[in-house]
Amino acid sequence: MKTSHILAAAALTLLAATGAQAETYQGVNTAVSTKSRDDVNAEAVRAASAPNQNVTRGSRGAETVAVSKDRALVEAEAVRTAYAPNQNVTGGSRVNSKVVSNMPHPMDVRVQAQQGTGATTK
Repeated sequence: MKTSHILAAAALTLLAATGAQAETYQGVNTAVSTKSRDDVNAEAVRAASAPNQNVTRGSRGAETVAVSKDRALVEAEAVRTAYAPNQNVTGGSRVNSKVVSNMPHPMDVRVQAQQGTGATTK
């Protein structure tokens, strides 16, 4: 029975301690401004009538990009990289594995076919 009285006293003490930390109401703070009401209204009218005020980037069309390489060259590099054999595999990718790449590159096969020579494998 004494244990229950001790726990009840501890709970009441904890409740009283949290109640003592309540904030007090300071009232409404007054606004401090260096501008007059007319200056603020004039600034608001200027801002509201400004052109392109709420336009997100890219909504006026595509942005220009500086081009440093020919489009055909970039496209050929991209295709060659996409068809590279074992492009995401290294010797350490799997335990006790070796990367053996004996397939011809599809870009080389395509060029050889266009030139009239047959594609050969290693």
